[in-house]
Amino acid sequence: MDDGDPTTELGLHRELDEEDSSDDNLQKEKLKLPNPIYVETPRETDFHMTTRLCLQQIREAMLHHRWVEAAEYLSSFAQTLEETSGSSMRHVPEIIWRIGTEILHYHPNTRREDYSSLYELMKHSGVKHYLMICMEHSFHLMVNGLIDEAQLQLSIAESWRYGNPSEEQAQRTELMQAYRSMLDYITWCDKKATQYNADDPDACETQEMNIYFRKSTIGLKGILKNPGVWDPFILSYVNMLEFHNDHDGALEVLNNYAYDDTFPQNPNAHIYLYRFLKKQGAPGKKLMKVLKILHKMVPSHEMMLEYFSLLLKSETVDNVHEALGVILDMLDYACWNSSLDVWNCLKTVIDNLKLQDKDWEDIILQKTVPRKDWWPALHFTSFHARKDAAENPELMRVKTLLAGILYPDHACYYTAGEVTSGASTCKTKGENIKALPPTKIKKKNS
Repeated sequence: MDDGDPTTELGLHRELDEEDSSDDNLQKEKLKLPNPIYVETPRETDFHMTTRLCLQQIREAMLHHRWVEAAEYLSSFAQTLEETSGSSMRHVPEIIWRIGTEILHYHPNTRREDYSSLYELMKHSGVKHYLMICMEHSFHLMVNGLIDEAQLQLSIAESWRYGNPSEEQAQRTELMQAYRSMLDYITWCDKKATQYNADDPDACETQEMNIYFRKSTIGLKGILKNPGVWDPFILSYVNMLEFHNDHDGALEVLNNYAYDDTFPQNPNAHIYLYRFLKKQGAPGKKLMKVLKILHKMVPSHEMMLEYFSLLLKSETVDNVHEALGVILDMLDYACWNSSLDVWNCLKTVIDNLKLQDKDWEDIILQKTVPRKDWWPALHFTSFHARKDAAENPELMRVKTLLAGILYPDHACYYTAGEVTSGASTCKTKGENIKALPPTKIKKKNS
């Protein structure tokens, strides 16, 4: 067949087009782009065409941060709320809500009244997002320090009902009750600060503070019956219980939050429990029990340094072995790579093992063998040596000692210059790097 046959070229182009088409389809499947809200249709009316073009102009102005221009177009686009026909119209309230709050946030001449007008307009444009809009409005008032107005908005939303109460509506109502209780807690904190700074505390103020305490605790106790992550609510509740010397009640709340199987796993729950127990002077055994669970959940957490210290202070061989595992688990994560404190902890626990366990070499080998394929590359390369030598010479000194114990075959790589040992030489800057022979560590006599 002739190489210049047009049918061959046509077939090749068809195959390429098919490949490109399949690639495009695959890309679309991966991206899962949302369907456009407004698209041009053959039977498009003048109103729908104007609406579509207006939305495009709003989008263009927002992308280029022309907020005044975007606000002008939005005032025209808001007329679409009067349109009730067409399937696309059901998205209009949410579009105006999302776009409007974004524009008001960045508009140079925004007033508080503008936010209130937008939220009130959105609340009466449909029932689908009524509760969420009320909650967002209350959040806006909160961050601007308008606690009483925010509480009023939540109270109004809490009493709102539409049709048969759905499960979703009930959950949002409970969430609003929780936030209303949080606002009661904020007011309680203000009253407490006033009483604390006053030379002669007012009995009426104290009574009012106790009223807000009861109101807040009732709401917060109710929300904690629902499984979820309620960190700020838990801290507020515990803080009030501690202030009123109800330490047993605070401990019960924290224990339930940390150990209730119906709640999702939450490392913060165990952190709060640990800090409370530590403040109450709990024994080390109790503290280690809490941190042991946290270690399983987040082995790289900074609180593992406290867990390590508690294990080492117990002075039992098993706990020293556990301390070695804890500190190695921390160093599995690159965030601790340059921490002198963590590497000093590793050196300390190895020194303790040498004194307490005659088989300390085997213990270290048991912990380091599973890591030998990737630990040297993570910690003991010539790049790490140059970096540590420049930024923290003390860190380099400690890591050099540990490299010879943990991975003697790779210790030669962790050096900033030349290392010579007999006939074997290791250069950090050369292409042909030869490893030093493993160093045999003598066992301590039993």
